[in-house]
Amino acid sequence: MKPSDNIPAEILSAQALGRFLLRLLVIGVVASLGDQRFGETAQSLFLLAVIYCIVVGALQREAPLGPALTHFDEAAAYGLSTSLARLTS
Repeated sequence: MKPSDNIPAEILSAQALGRFLLRLLVIGVVASLGDQRFGETAQSLFLLAVIYCIVVGALQREAPLGPALTHFDEAAAYGLSTSLARLTS
């Protein structure tokens, strides 16, 4: 969804937060089902999420430091999650 001037920043931020939490839940479930240790699998999945969010944010031409949360903000959060997963593995 391309951000527009008609949609308030609070709604766009709520959507981004919802996407982040849903992906976090899916990554946690998939990582716990893997044969490797949880931290190693989660780290790989978080890196994939970082790449995905950067590509989608660039394709939708979202402003990285705009008034609402964007895919770039999600990528930063997944990058932090990758670092935390690296500490646990």
